[in-house]
Amino acid sequence: MNKYDPGGPEAKIEYGDNDFTVLSPGNFVRCAVSGERIALDDLRYWSVDLQEAYRGPEEAMARWKQLQEGKE
Repeated sequence: MNKYDPGGPEAKIEYGDNDFTVLSPGNFVRCAVSGERIALDDLRYWSVDLQEAYRGPEEAMARWKQLQEGKE
């Protein structure tokens, strides 16, 4: 097992403006868009308002666009 394939339990996270707090220990969280596992060491993108994580900038932008379409 390596950081690109995190195993073990899924962490429960509270996402803040500049960091996150681990509420329940684990090795990864899931991307809200793709469902892929994200090792906590690699977690860089999330939404404070939605309290969800994203694998990378592409997934974060896809979620933002999805939310914008719902406002129209």
